[in-house]
Amino acid sequence: MKFLSEYRDPKAAEKLAATIRQKVTRPWTIMEICGGQTHTIVKSGLEDLLPKEITLVHGPGCPVCVTPIELIDKAVAISKRPDAIFCSFGDMLRVPGSAKSLFDAKAEGADVRIVYSPLDALKLAKANPQKQVVFFAVGFETTAPANAMAVWQADHDGVENFSILVSHVLVPPAMEALLSSEQCVVQGFLAAGHVCTVMGFEEYFPIAEKYKVPIVVTGFEPLDLLEGIHMTVSQLEEGRHGVENQYTRAVRREGNRPAQKTISEVFEISPRQWRGLGEIPASGLQLRGRFQKYDANRRFPFRGEPAKESAECISGLILQGLKKPRECAAFAVKCTPENPLGAPMVSSEGACAAYYHYGRRENQSLQPELSGPARR
Repeated sequence: MKFLSEYRDPKAAEKLAATIRQKVTRPWTIMEICGGQTHTIVKSGLEDLLPKEITLVHGPGCPVCVTPIELIDKAVAISKRPDAIFCSFGDMLRVPGSAKSLFDAKAEGADVRIVYSPLDALKLAKANPQKQVVFFAVGFETTAPANAMAVWQADHDGVENFSILVSHVLVPPAMEALLSSEQCVVQGFLAAGHVCTVMGFEEYFPIAEKYKVPIVVTGFEPLDLLEGIHMTVSQLEEGRHGVENQYTRAVRREGNRPAQKTISEVFEISPRQWRGLGEIPASGLQLRGRFQKYDANRRFPFRGEPAKESAECISGLILQGLKKPRECAAFAVKCTPENPLGAPMVSSEGACAAYYHYGRRENQSLQPELSGPARR
């Protein structure tokens, strides 16, 4: 296995970029699905290495960003209950709802706590039997096994005061929704490596065949992404449309079967509303059978005002790859991480946050990022 620093070797990056330049004969538009990949692309300045014919657009690969505003409003309402402890990962706290965020609710006295695992929330429920402990279960297939295990454990231990507010979304249906749109500009996909670590990539073959589009499972380091782009461009230039795996050090075709079994035992597939994209059939997960008693949606009925998006936020167009963050008139003016109009500005995987924090360096040499120290 390579050391992490080797995936940021600037000489190797230049060589690979030169190979891509030699391969390209016409314009191509490629979408990376994962928000973590978006941050690597912008932070490392990979677009500056690519030929002008290659356009990278950023997809709906940030689970925080696509969590519907109605669910944020519901989370805020639950957190304000005097009998509730509301638990979440930190990147959900500043996501704006119609009027307030979880951070606002916490500032007003709600018991909102940042946890690092759904099992931390389960421990809190066991330690506070007089309280209703709710965990905000947000994520793609990557986080579904841990959330499923927390619910399974609560059921096994008979913990009645624990529930999860489910906002799980699935990648393949979102890809199909994008590809079937008349506005679609995507000609090739870089699939999210961590999702495929759990789920494998067998379900991508029918999509590639149906829409005649190459899909390359890709990692998260600069050289991973350059290799993934090269593999995608090679398919496009050669008129192929298959599924390939760049991220072989972590992903197997069949994925992680025990994790998949845990997911399917606790969850079932359902329609899901996506912020900025609308409802996509069979694109989410909900609790099934005996585990439905741990569904916060059922436990805490919500009759708030209809959700309202900011009229100035174009996050839906950004999540579809139709616009870049800088094309939003509010970007870095009315919309900042401290005062966001939409979720992509506050999430650690949001495209707007990536452009805000790193995009201003686009004209500088970014080789130090490629060869910098490994993240911990």
